[in-house]
Amino acid sequence: MKFLDLAKVYIRSGGGGGGCVSFRREKFIEYGGPDGGDGGKGGSVWAEAVQGLNTLIDFRYQQHFFAKNGQPGKGQQRTGKDGDDIVLRVPVGTEILDEDEETVIADLTEVGQRVQLARGGNGGFGNLHFKSATNQAPRRANPGQEGVERTLWLRLKLIADVGLLGLPNAGKSTFLAATSNARPKIADYPFTTLHPNLGVVGVDNVEFVVADIPGLIAGAHEGRGIGDRFLGHVERCAVLLHLVDGTSDTVVEDYHTIIHELEAYGGHLADKTRVTVLNKVDALDAEQREEAAQALREASGGPVMLMSGVAREGVTEVLRALRSQIDADRLLHKPVEEAQPWQP
Repeated sequence: MKFLDLAKVYIRSGGGGGGCVSFRREKFIEYGGPDGGDGGKGGSVWAEAVQGLNTLIDFRYQQHFFAKNGQPGKGQQRTGKDGDDIVLRVPVGTEILDEDEETVIADLTEVGQRVQLARGGNGGFGNLHFKSATNQAPRRANPGQEGVERTLWLRLKLIADVGLLGLPNAGKSTFLAATSNARPKIADYPFTTLHPNLGVVGVDNVEFVVADIPGLIAGAHEGRGIGDRFLGHVERCAVLLHLVDGTSDTVVEDYHTIIHELEAYGGHLADKTRVTVLNKVDALDAEQREEAAQALREASGGPVMLMSGVAREGVTEVLRALRSQIDADRLLHKPVEEAQPWQP
């Protein structure tokens, strides 16, 4: 399944059915009168956040969503049938934007959350509605109200607890593969990861979700490399895990490159809680480790953890540090299995 986080859709709600002009004409009925029914209401277009989706790929193959029109009214005081609604099922974390791609109409962040995107038109009144003491035989009826037609953008921002940051080949995908069942592509060349990956990580009977996004380079906010368009997927994270390649000759410069891109992206991303980790320390001796870690501490102004995703060195300590920064209500607690008495 391909990953798609931006899609354009065209929607139209159903128009209301027209009212009916009809008179009662039955044998042996001395007095007739108007009996035209009202038109049915047109169908509306809704968006609903559902569980089990993490991409907008379905909207690549279908972009047009038109609700049904309401049926016109009929004689014998019969009201027309309402048009059926249409529901766009989107992943949790989807933003619905207007055609200008800036105005946010809705932000669906919870399962089951619904929003009406286009309201169906009301049905027109039949001539029965206009009967009165002074107008006992009205010959007028209202047409149905027209539907609403809109062009919208769907933008997905993944819901995760931890977001991975770093330059290409900093070891983000290796860390995700070592700590979860996710199997991202891993290779020794830059930009191995071309789209975000999600993995469920567990430590001390607690699970949380980690998002791995493509690596950033200097000038990403200007469109260099893959750009910063995937940074939206870590906006909702509780904590950011910043991995720095310990084998690089420019550890401090690599750190400042990512921080600069976060600040250039804007919003509150640069202010989020970060855990800084010196990665790939299995390729360094004790002296090189301490030298690189000390330089990174001075650059970041905070603690620096040491880790090797390949050798699994320091991984558990990093996971516990991440867990301590995540809100308790966002953690998923594994059920503790009770010991069963032995039976022959």
